[in-house]
Amino acid sequence: MKFRLFLLSFVFCFSLYAKQAETQFPNVVIEVQGINLILEYADNFELRSQGLMYRKSMCSDCGMLFNFNQIKPAGMWMRNTFIPLDVAFIRKDGTITDIKAMTPHDETTTTSSENVLYAWEMNQGWFKRNNIVVGDKVSIQETE
Repeated sequence: MKFRLFLLSFVFCFSLYAKQAETQFPNVVIEVQGINLILEYADNFELRSQGLMYRKSMCSDCGMLFNFNQIKPAGMWMRNTFIPLDVAFIRKDGTITDIKAMTPHDETTTTSSENVLYAWEMNQGWFKRNNIVVGDKVSIQETE
C-alpha cells in the first residue's frame, strides 16, 4: 500500500512538472530605450500562474511580460522558480514604476508601489546592464 501511494505521488508530480514544462506562451513585442525584445506573454490566469516556474535557465535577452488585465496593486513571488529575476512593474501608460530583485524559491510577495497593468521579468541584473530605470516608458505591441 505504501509503495502504491509513493508511485501514485511520483506519477502525479511528474505529470504536473511535464505539463508545466510544455506550456506554450504567446509572444509580445516590447520596446524600451531603443531596445526591442520579443518576450513570452502571460496574459491569462493560467499563464500568469505558471510564469517562469521550473526553468533552470533563460537566454540573456529572454523574459516574460505578465498582463493582469486590470489596473491594480500587483504582487509576484518565486515559488518553484530557479532563476534569479528582476521584475519591473509597469503602469497602463507604459511607465516603469518599480524595478525589484527577486530570489529563487522566495515565496515572499514582491509588490508594486502603484497600481499597474503589467509586470516584466528578466534575468537579474538585465535592467541595470541595459540602463533601464524607473520612469522609463515601455511600448508594448501584442502580436497576433
